[in-house]
Order: sequence, then structure tokens, then C-alpha cells
Amino acid sequence: MQGEAKHIITMLVDNEPGVLSRVVGLFSGRGFNIESLCVAETVTPGVSRITLSTKANPPLVEQIEKQLNKLINVIKVRDLTREESVIREMALICVKAAPEHRAEILRIVDIFRCQVVDVGLEHYIIEVTGDEGKLKALLNLLKPMGVKKIARTGPVALMREPK
Repeated sequence: MQGEAKHIITMLVDNEPGVLSRVVGLFSGRGFNIESLCVAETVTPGVSRITLSTKANPPLVEQIEKQLNKLINVIKVRDLTREESVIREMALICVKAAPEHRAEILRIVDIFRCQVVDVGLEHYIIEVTGDEGKLKALLNLLKPMGVKKIARTGPVALMREPK
């Protein structure tokens, strides 16, 4: 679709059974794809934050926001793509660690300020946090060594507070 861009949408919702199902149902029922989804409680008891990413053109995102705001148990919806915000993603990457590549992998981990969180005879598991660009760059450098598997959170985001 022309003009499609990635959007990070965050919403505060009541932490009750069925709320996430209604949000996801809104997307699937209208043919919107959710690329990633993250849900966790906030500091306010009984309130959770849902952060999701989707690709859509601006009029479609506005339609999504309006429909989300109409859902029962949705407190607030924001497209953080248009806001001054902090967006981060976390990944665990299992990479083959042949003896001849171990030193190079550790150099890459150091350069990207990651951590090796598990070591095996033939693998390292690396933990990395950063923006999407950092994760892509790290994966591009590790691919030649052999990325065995990966688990990613998708983006989580918060709007910046006024200075």
C-alpha cells in the first residue's frame, strides 16, 4: 500500500480479561496486521500498557486510533511515531560460536554494548537493547557466523516528558 510506514501505537487499558482480545480482534477484523505486541502492567494498579507496531498509511492509522478509543476498557491511545518519544527493543540472539569466531563475536558484543548471557560449547546467547537500527546492524554482523535463533520483544515506547 502506498505511503505505508511503521507506527508504534501505545494505549493504556484496564487490566481485565478480554481487553487484549478485543484490541487484537479490532485489528484482525479490519485486516490490519500487528507486527509486534507487548503488554505489561503500569505503575497504576489495574492499568496495563499495550504497545504494538503496525504498518499503515496515516489515514488508516487515524482510523485505527479512533476505533481503539471507542473500545470499552481503553483509557488512552497514542501514535508515538508522531510524538517525541523513547523507543527501544530487546532481543536474545543465539549465535554459533565456533572457536575461530569467538573473539570476533566478543568484539562485536563489546562494540554494540550487549551482553553475553549464556555460553555453551558451540554457542553464545547475546542480550541486546536498542532501537531497531542497532538490532539490524548487530544481526547483519552476526549472520556470517551463524545466527541459530532469535527472540525479540518488538518495540516498547514512552512519550518523553516535557523538559
